[in-house]
Amino acid sequence: MKLLAFAASNSKNSINKKLATYAANLVENAEVEIIDINDYEMPIFSEDREKDLGQPQQAKDFYQKIGEADAIIISYAEHNGTYTAAFKNLFDWTSRIEQKLYQNKPMVIMSTTPGPGGAKNVLNNALTSGPYFAANIVGALSVPSFYDNFDGETGKLTNTALNEELISMLNKL
Repeated sequence: MKLLAFAASNSKNSINKKLATYAANLVENAEVEIIDINDYEMPIFSEDREKDLGQPQQAKDFYQKIGEADAIIISYAEHNGTYTAAFKNLFDWTSRIEQKLYQNKPMVIMSTTPGPGGAKNVLNNALTSGPYFAANIVGALSVPSFYDNFDGETGKLTNTALNEELISMLNKL
């Protein structure tokens, strides 16, 4: 199985990237590719820019990565209750190539924050809108208080209940 994983964050020290990487490496017999959305940075989307630029190569490349994967793991960072600007921009450009950009791939989606909210708002946004974009979401997990539930030195989720829930979801990929 080819497994694509990434954080919907452009932070170099993204806790969501740590969570996505951990989750991806739990999937047995998977060929894991972790990507960084910074590699797909483009001008802010607008219809005017789209007319001038067409479809940027970065959006085409991102869409192709999704297409080549058998399954996807995304961990969403939350900015002001919704997607990060970096992810939303990548999503907007890519959805102009194909509205069904997730291509019916089985997906586990997650979110985490340092605080107790666990980025549940952005996770809810992804759960609600994902199917419209052909996301076959097989599981969703919010990890609150990241630093209390994840060991940065070992790179592992330490909360047993959350870890068991995550493994159960990953088994559906």
